Amino acid sequence: MSMIYPKNFESKIGFPEIRKLLKGLCLSSLGTEEVDNLSFQNNINDIRRELQQVHEFRTILQTEDDFPSENFLDMRSSLIHIQVKGTYMEEPDLFALKSSLVTISTIVDFFQKGDAEDGEEAKSDYPALQALAKDVACFPKIIARIDEILNKFGKIKDNASPELQTIRNNLASTKHSITVSLHSIMHSAQQNGYVERDVSPTFRDGRLVIPIAPALKRKIKGIVHDESASGKTVFVEPAEVVEANNKVRELELEERRAIIAILIDVADFIRPNADNLLQSYKFLGKMDFIRAKAIFAENIGAIEPLVENKPLMDWCEAVHPLLQMSLRKHDKKMSPLDIAIDEKRRIVLISGPNAGGKSVCLKTAGLLQYMLQCGLSVPMRESSKVGLFASIFIDIGDEQSIENDLSTYSSHLLNMKIMMKQCDEHSLILIDELGGGTEPQIGAAIAEAVLNRFVQKKTFGIITTHYQNLKYYADTHEGIVNGAMLYDRQLMQPLFQLQIGHAGSSFAIEIARKIGLPEDVIREASESVGSDYIQSDKYVQDIVRDKRYWENKRTTIHQREKHLEELISQYENNVHELAEKRREVMRVAKEKAENILKESNAQIENAIRSIKEAQAEKEQTKKVRQSLDEFKQQVAQSDENELEEQIVRKIQKIQARRERQKKRKEENRRQSPTTTPLRIEKKNDLQLNVGMYVKIKGQTSIGKIVKLNGREALLNVGSMQLRIETDRLTATAAPEVQEAQPVISVIGRATRDEIYEKKLKFKPDIDVRGMNGDEALVAVTYFVDDAILLGVPRVRILHGTGTGYLRKVIRQYLQTVPGVTNCHDEHVQFGGAGITVVDF
Repeated sequence: MSMIYPKNFESKIGFPEIRKLLKGLCLSSLGTEEVDNLSFQNNINDIRRELQQVHEFRTILQTEDDFPSENFLDMRSSLIHIQVKGTYMEEPDLFALKSSLVTISTIVDFFQKGDAEDGEEAKSDYPALQALAKDVACFPKIIARIDEILNKFGKIKDNASPELQTIRNNLASTKHSITVSLHSIMHSAQQNGYVERDVSPTFRDGRLVIPIAPALKRKIKGIVHDESASGKTVFVEPAEVVEANNKVRELELEERRAIIAILIDVADFIRPNADNLLQSYKFLGKMDFIRAKAIFAENIGAIEPLVENKPLMDWCEAVHPLLQMSLRKHDKKMSPLDIAIDEKRRIVLISGPNAGGKSVCLKTAGLLQYMLQCGLSVPMRESSKVGLFASIFIDIGDEQSIENDLSTYSSHLLNMKIMMKQCDEHSLILIDELGGGTEPQIGAAIAEAVLNRFVQKKTFGIITTHYQNLKYYADTHEGIVNGAMLYDRQLMQPLFQLQIGHAGSSFAIEIARKIGLPEDVIREASESVGSDYIQSDKYVQDIVRDKRYWENKRTTIHQREKHLEELISQYENNVHELAEKRREVMRVAKEKAENILKESNAQIENAIRSIKEAQAEKEQTKKVRQSLDEFKQQVAQSDENELEEQIVRKIQKIQARRERQKKRKEENRRQSPTTTPLRIEKKNDLQLNVGMYVKIKGQTSIGKIVKLNGREALLNVGSMQLRIETDRLTATAAPEVQEAQPVISVIGRATRDEIYEKKLKFKPDIDVRGMNGDEALVAVTYFVDDAILLGVPRVRILHGTGTGYLRKVIRQYLQTVPGVTNCHDEHVQFGGAGITVVDF
């Protein structure tokens, strides 16, 4: 059973301020009630679950944009009110009920979404919060019913009921007739000079009246309803509109009765679900509370540590959150604390100078442990280890009580009595200045006896003291260890750092000298204590100083060694990666070389055929074949480092030879025009048909039309297919001899670099939303052609849902592209029907 002692434990460690900060982060009274119910617990499963909930909500705050943060409204009192038949909610309450129910429904839907397949339960990135929302009821019918009668501003709609519709129509008609009559009277009065030109009708007691000077009020027949505060204006209701205004008042009363009838009907609809609704609002309050805890954790830089089910404190860089926030306002930093308590050293006895941070260390330990066991995040490093204690006892501050006739020392002894009786091996005790408040010698003796009892009961604790006998006790007994709050002797100021393993000095002489106490007084005090005591205290200080120096040295060396090991490891990994990349590059280069050889073989055969057709000599044909064989043999025998360079040189030679052959053929054509192959060009205005041979304007290549699609044509040009606009084509006759295409030039270094650069810049996604059909098709056409050219296996086309027209025309086009193997909708989680995925 958990126990906290004394009753004002929370105020001693500053926890009420934590509650206040959490309440300030809540969005509703639902959350603040959860903060009020926050309490100490020692159930490991409950604490882990609550910390996990906070951790998941922090992830939501950092990564999700669609989680609701509005309309966390407490409607429980309104729901309790309508549980009596005949009662109802007013329009604002009904509108607030609907808004908060929408928030609850949105939160539940958020945690229930997932990738459920084959009837399996949907998975979630937030399992702890999903479990919290699992059985929460949503009320879509109530939301729909309220939407039927309320508009978007929370007012009853005119068509909420037939009766209300009729009443409001009559009311509008009557008010309109009153306005017309009143403006007519006003116009006549203004012409006669009874009323100023810039005056307009106004309302008094819900009735339309005319402002007029008191001396002229008899000029307009009617009823005087009111006068201004200055007495210079009276408000007259003309006799002509009195009856109409009475009718308006009657209609407004009828309208109110009709609205109440509607609200009662809605309340009757809601009433059977009142209990379930109250449970849903309890869930909303829980989410508000968890949200506040997550934001608070972000504000103080806290973590949700892994909690062990045993008494343990192994904290690194722990800070007091309230003190940290206070110092941050003044641009100051707080020195973090390292606190370690475990089975071997159950009690830490902290000593050191006054105002050196002993009490802060004590309060930090108490506050953070209490926060942890209340399910709150704690500010410390991720490497920290935390455990649980069944009970926590604290004795800090002045407990003097006039009512109970207790002195400070008596109250401390009473606390010691209760602690010794109640504590056990699962308790944590926090005691400030053990044995203080009485005569030092007897106080020290009693303190040592009390400390011995705590050690025997194997309890855990942090205790501060100035007594030398307690420091000696800690050095000579197991289960207890000395700790010191460090002090800078040169600057004469505390460092607020806890160092466990040795006792601290009070620095009484040094502090007295710094404050300015007369030197003769200090000398007299030193002589009274004795030089041995003074020297022993100095020895302790020197030991502490030297230990801190060597520990800093050791820490620096460890850091440098760790950095050196990381550099060595990184270097070895880099060398390994470079070797792997080199092997991969050479493997790819060999594959490319083999492909180049195959392509080169086909091109050379075409070149030989062209040479034969050009009636070249047999000797020239042999030379071409011999050049190809030499090229193959050189590639096969090349060293890996020279392979790429030799391939490029050989291709350049072949390309140069092809250029010389081409020039020679052109010279033969000029000399013998009758022997040139006949090419009958057709005019541009001829109709283009599938199967027709055409030329591209400005080029000599001849292609065959294989498909026409509006203003575009798909051509077969050699071994390639081109998509080009029809107005760039001219019809021509089929060539007698189809010239070999200069494919070899494709593998030139400049071209390869250009394609490589284009591949680096290519993005596998295109957005055509907002384009018309023709614009989208042109953009997609070029995009798909580039993807096929670069060998991209998959692309995504973002066209949106809308009317579905863009999706339809794009899908129809993709079905005509030979390189496309499949096109389908994106996964619903990543866009669904608004995105088309294309596989090649």
